[in-house]
Amino acid sequence: MRMRMRGGEERSRVGGAMSRPVTPDQRRALLEEVKKIYGELERRPMERQCTGRAECCRFRLTGRTPFLTKGEALVAAAAVRAGGRKRLVATADGSCPLLAGSRCSIYESRPFGCRTHFCAAAGGPAARGEVRDLIQRLEDIDGKLGGSGGVNLVTAIEGALAGK
Repeated sequence: MRMRMRGGEERSRVGGAMSRPVTPDQRRALLEEVKKIYGELERRPMERQCTGRAECCRFRLTGRTPFLTKGEALVAAAAVRAGGRKRLVATADGSCPLLAGSRCSIYESRPFGCRTHFCAAAGGPAARGEVRDLIQRLEDIDGKLGGSGGVNLVTAIEGALAGK
Protein backbone atom coordinates (compact mmCIF):
# COMPACT_ATOMS: atom_id res chain seq x y z
CA MET A 1 0.00 0.00 0.00
CA ARG A 2 1.34 3.41 -0.93
CA MET A 3 0.34 6.74 0.55
CA ARG A 4 1.15 10.20 -0.81
CA MET A 5 2.39 12.59 1.85
CA ARG A 6 2.69 16.37 1.91
CA GLY A 7 5.39 17.79 -0.35
CA GLY A 8 4.94 15.03 -2.95
CA GLU A 9 6.65 12.39 -0.79
CA GLU A 10 5.44 8.83 -0.91
CA ARG A 11 5.45 6.17 1.75
CA SER A 12 4.68 2.53 1.30
CA ARG A 13 4.05 -0.48 3.42
CA VAL A 14 6.84 -3.00 3.05
CA GLY A 15 6.37 -6.18 5.05
CA GLY A 16 3.67 -4.46 7.10
CA ALA A 17 5.92 -1.59 8.24
CA MET A 18 6.01 1.90 6.81
CA SER A 19 9.03 2.56 4.62
CA ARG A 20 10.85 5.87 4.52
CA PRO A 21 9.31 8.56 2.36
CA VAL A 22 10.52 8.86 -1.23
CA THR A 23 11.03 12.47 -2.27
CA PRO A 24 10.60 13.56 -5.90
CA ASP A 25 14.41 13.88 -6.20
CA GLN A 26 14.94 10.38 -4.81
CA ARG A 27 12.30 9.03 -7.17
CA ARG A 28 14.06 10.63 -10.16
CA ALA A 29 17.38 9.15 -9.02
CA LEU A 30 15.84 5.70 -8.67
CA LEU A 31 14.34 5.89 -12.17
CA GLU A 32 17.74 6.96 -13.53
CA GLU A 33 19.18 3.88 -11.82
CA VAL A 34 16.64 1.71 -13.70
CA LYS A 35 17.91 3.23 -16.95
CA LYS A 36 21.52 2.55 -15.91
CA ILE A 37 20.62 -1.09 -15.29
CA TYR A 38 19.18 -1.27 -18.81
CA GLY A 39 22.43 0.18 -20.15
CA GLU A 40 24.50 -2.36 -18.23
CA LEU A 41 22.41 -5.18 -19.67
CA GLU A 42 23.00 -3.89 -23.21
CA ARG A 43 26.77 -3.93 -22.65
CA ARG A 44 26.84 -7.54 -21.47
CA PRO A 45 28.07 -10.08 -24.03
CA MET A 46 25.05 -12.40 -24.22
CA GLU A 47 24.06 -14.46 -27.21
CA ARG A 48 20.92 -12.72 -28.46
CA GLN A 49 19.73 -12.80 -32.03
CA CYS A 50 16.55 -10.76 -32.14
CA THR A 51 14.96 -11.15 -35.55
CA GLY A 52 12.65 -8.16 -35.13
CA ARG A 53 9.56 -10.28 -35.82
CA ALA A 54 7.97 -9.12 -32.56
CA GLU A 55 6.81 -12.65 -31.75
CA CYS A 56 7.62 -12.07 -28.08
CA CYS A 57 5.24 -9.09 -28.10
CA ARG A 58 2.30 -11.30 -29.06
CA PHE A 59 1.32 -12.25 -25.55
CA ARG A 60 -1.73 -14.32 -26.39
CA LEU A 61 0.23 -16.26 -29.01
CA THR A 62 3.21 -16.98 -26.74
CA GLY A 63 1.24 -17.35 -23.51
CA ARG A 64 3.90 -15.18 -21.86
CA THR A 65 3.72 -11.61 -20.58
CA PRO A 66 6.66 -9.78 -18.97
CA PHE A 67 6.31 -8.76 -15.35
CA LEU A 68 7.62 -5.33 -14.33
CA THR A 69 8.88 -3.83 -11.13
CA LYS A 70 7.53 -0.45 -10.16
CA GLY A 71 10.63 1.35 -11.40
CA GLU A 72 10.34 -0.31 -14.81
CA ALA A 73 6.64 0.57 -15.00
CA LEU A 74 7.34 4.22 -14.18
CA VAL A 75 10.08 4.43 -16.83
CA ALA A 76 7.78 2.81 -19.41
CA ALA A 77 4.86 5.07 -18.44
CA ALA A 78 7.03 8.17 -18.91
CA ALA A 79 7.88 6.95 -22.42
CA VAL A 80 4.21 6.28 -23.16
CA ARG A 81 3.34 9.83 -22.05
CA ALA A 82 6.24 11.27 -24.09
CA GLY A 83 4.68 9.56 -27.11
CA GLY A 84 1.44 11.48 -26.51
CA ARG A 85 -0.54 8.66 -24.93
CA LYS A 86 -2.29 8.79 -21.59
CA ARG A 87 -3.40 5.18 -21.40
CA LEU A 88 -2.85 1.79 -22.94
CA VAL A 89 -5.39 0.41 -25.37
CA ALA A 90 -5.99 -3.33 -25.44
CA THR A 91 -5.38 -5.01 -28.77
CA ALA A 92 -7.83 -7.41 -30.42
CA ASP A 93 -5.14 -10.03 -30.99
CA GLY A 94 -3.73 -9.93 -27.45
CA SER A 95 -0.44 -8.33 -28.49
CA CYS A 96 1.45 -5.90 -26.30
CA PRO A 97 -0.37 -2.55 -26.38
CA LEU A 98 3.03 -0.88 -26.90
CA LEU A 99 3.54 -2.67 -30.21
CA ALA A 100 3.18 -0.39 -33.24
CA GLY A 101 3.24 -2.58 -36.34
CA SER A 102 6.23 -4.78 -35.65
CA ARG A 103 8.15 -2.27 -33.49
CA CYS A 104 7.98 -1.32 -29.84
CA SER A 105 6.70 2.23 -29.47
CA ILE A 106 8.87 2.71 -26.35
CA TYR A 107 11.86 0.66 -27.51
CA GLU A 108 14.50 2.71 -25.67
CA SER A 109 12.49 2.45 -22.44
CA ARG A 110 11.25 -1.12 -22.88
CA PRO A 111 11.19 -3.23 -19.70
CA PHE A 112 13.89 -5.64 -18.59
CA GLY A 113 11.87 -8.73 -19.55
CA CYS A 114 11.57 -7.45 -23.10
CA ARG A 115 15.30 -6.78 -23.15
CA THR A 116 16.18 -10.31 -22.10
CA HIS A 117 14.33 -11.70 -25.13
CA PHE A 118 12.22 -14.41 -23.67
CA CYS A 119 11.09 -15.40 -27.17
CA ALA A 120 12.42 -18.55 -28.81
CA ALA A 121 13.32 -16.76 -32.07
CA ALA A 122 15.93 -14.68 -30.24
CA GLY A 123 17.46 -17.68 -28.52
CA GLY A 124 15.09 -18.06 -25.57
CA PRO A 125 15.35 -16.31 -22.25
CA ALA A 126 18.68 -15.06 -20.92
CA ALA A 127 20.10 -17.41 -18.31
CA ARG A 128 19.11 -16.13 -14.89
CA GLY A 129 22.71 -16.36 -13.73
CA GLU A 130 23.71 -13.86 -16.43
CA VAL A 131 21.31 -11.21 -15.13
CA ARG A 132 20.62 -12.10 -11.49
CA ASP A 133 22.53 -9.08 -10.15
CA LEU A 134 20.53 -6.70 -12.36
CA ILE A 135 17.24 -8.32 -11.34
CA GLN A 136 18.21 -7.90 -7.69
CA ARG A 137 18.91 -4.22 -8.22
CA LEU A 138 15.53 -3.75 -9.95
CA GLU A 139 13.86 -5.52 -7.03
CA ASP A 140 15.70 -3.29 -4.54
CA ILE A 141 14.47 -0.19 -6.41
CA ASP A 142 10.98 -1.70 -6.43
CA GLY A 143 11.05 -1.91 -2.65
CA LYS A 144 12.30 1.66 -2.28
CA LEU A 145 9.47 2.89 -4.52
CA GLY A 146 6.88 0.93 -2.55
CA GLY A 147 6.32 -1.69 -5.23
CA SER A 148 5.02 -5.15 -4.50
CA GLY A 149 7.19 -7.23 -6.82
CA GLY A 150 6.67 -8.10 -10.43
CA VAL A 151 3.34 -7.07 -11.95
CA ASN A 152 1.93 -7.97 -15.38
CA LEU A 153 3.16 -5.45 -17.99
CA VAL A 154 -0.25 -4.01 -18.85
CA THR A 155 -1.40 -3.73 -15.24
CA ALA A 156 1.94 -2.25 -14.13
CA ILE A 157 2.09 0.43 -16.81
CA GLU A 158 -1.60 1.31 -16.48
CA GLY A 159 -1.05 1.72 -12.74
CA ALA A 160 1.96 3.96 -13.33
CA LEU A 161 0.03 6.05 -15.86
CA ALA A 162 -2.74 6.45 -13.28
CA GLY A 163 -0.26 7.54 -10.61
CA LYS A 164 -0.58 4.38 -8.50
